[in-house]
Amino acid sequence: MRYDDNDEESRNVEDRRGQAGGGGIFRFPGFPGSRDGGRRVRLPFPRSGGAGRRGGGIGIIGLLVIGGIMLLLGMNPLDLLTGGGIGGGGKKTPDFSQVPRMPRFDQGARQSRSPSGIPGFPGRAGNPTGTSSDQLASFTKKVLRDTEVVWSKVFQQIGQPYRVPTLVLFSGSTRTACGRGRSAMGPFYCPVDKKIYVDLSFYKELRRKFRAPGDFAQAYVIAHEVGHHVQMLLGIAGKVQKLKQQNPGSKNAIQVRMELQADCLAGVWANLNDQLHNRLEPGDIEEGLNAASAIGDDMIQRRMTGRVIPDAFTHGSSAQRVRWFKRGYKSGKMQLCDPFSQRDL
Repeated sequence: MRYDDNDEESRNVEDRRGQAGGGGIFRFPGFPGSRDGGRRVRLPFPRSGGAGRRGGGIGIIGLLVIGGIMLLLGMNPLDLLTGGGIGGGGKKTPDFSQVPRMPRFDQGARQSRSPSGIPGFPGRAGNPTGTSSDQLASFTKKVLRDTEVVWSKVFQQIGQPYRVPTLVLFSGSTRTACGRGRSAMGPFYCPVDKKIYVDLSFYKELRRKFRAPGDFAQAYVIAHEVGHHVQMLLGIAGKVQKLKQQNPGSKNAIQVRMELQADCLAGVWANLNDQLHNRLEPGDIEEGLNAASAIGDDMIQRRMTGRVIPDAFTHGSSAQRVRWFKRGYKSGKMQLCDPFSQRDL
């Protein structure tokens, strides 16, 4: 991606790196309700670090053990802090008509670049982002700033205010309004405090464990979490939570649509951001597609247990995640990011 030292960083960032964490309780958030709502689950997190992590992180063996336990419970290990959960009760077809439709927004033709609005103005070439902690933090802040610019313009054109989220950089574990957040869950969005939480060590995991290197792969992760924030602002997140409460046996299937919509919104952002700032370089989109594929439920389950359990999917298969990201990127239209109206994902 094209960034240089002159590109603006977001100021909506809390840097908690190096602060001591603790606790092993996670509370599933009943967003947009109170901090005290939701079910509690105690997880076997070790008190001391392992496998090169600091501040109470867990090693790969611990992660595999936890992942296996969660899969047996019908949960995605990466879904602890995004509203997935344990299905229960008889299954029935959810009534997705109560989920708000995406507002209509049509961006102009890609070749039509104007100095204001979307599409925007050409950007400038820069050096690739480095991999040190400070460089990764700076890169993450710049990506967040780009999401603020793009979504503010989109919301302005649909007649709604865009309230920017706060990004929290942490290491090991940290407190959130949704309970204790840990780096082993990967980046996540808490709908209660409307904050995105990122341990920068996840980028190393993304590159080494998931074999998804590249700066745009990292940007895709941030854009996906911002997509959850967009869902919250549009009233989709609250409706989806109610739908899951009404259909406990279909919680996972409902959450899959929620996650695929966030993937699609990440694609829309990539399209519009490139028009506005000319950020993309050759190979960037392939990096994003590779990342989307690497963290599909089927890939994660196969890596952790050697088998695939479709009923336990909460984020979608690799093919589905790639398909919906491409849908958003190719169209640049968020009204097409509507998996709730689709029979086949």
